Amino acid sequence: MDNQKLINFLNQLLSNQFVMYVKLHRYHWFVQGRHFFQLHDKFEELYKRFAEDLDEVAERILMIEGKPLATMSKYLKEATLEEANADDKEDEIIAQLIADFQQIIEEIRQQGIPYANELKDEPTDDMLTSIQATLEKHVWMLQAYRAYE
Repeated sequence: MDNQKLINFLNQLLSNQFVMYVKLHRYHWFVQGRHFFQLHDKFEELYKRFAEDLDEVAERILMIEGKPLATMSKYLKEATLEEANADDKEDEIIAQLIADFQQIIEEIRQQGIPYANELKDEPTDDMLTSIQATLEKHVWMLQAYRAYE
């Protein structure tokens, strides 16, 4: 299959999205600190967004004749992100999220978009660009939040 590299990348992205979905739930549940209420709500907003995006990625894999991964063991095997490893202190959580988001952004930029462009797969390119832009906005907002700490 000519698009196997792209399918593999999208499954890696899907795996990372599931890791983030679980990680954001953990942070939503366990965050502590002066900004508990604000961060509790923000993490809920983020995990809901990840749920939407991972569904879009899985459906795109199907549209390009691939098979999306659909078990936690496969997600953990294929993900390039680690499960939650920060303490429950807000500064550590925010730093971990920024690093994770930046990693996904770089993987999209260096692998996903080039694979989609090689195949002239504009819908996948558009989807990846949109996910990248959203993550860049989250990084910017989290960095701005940290600037006042």
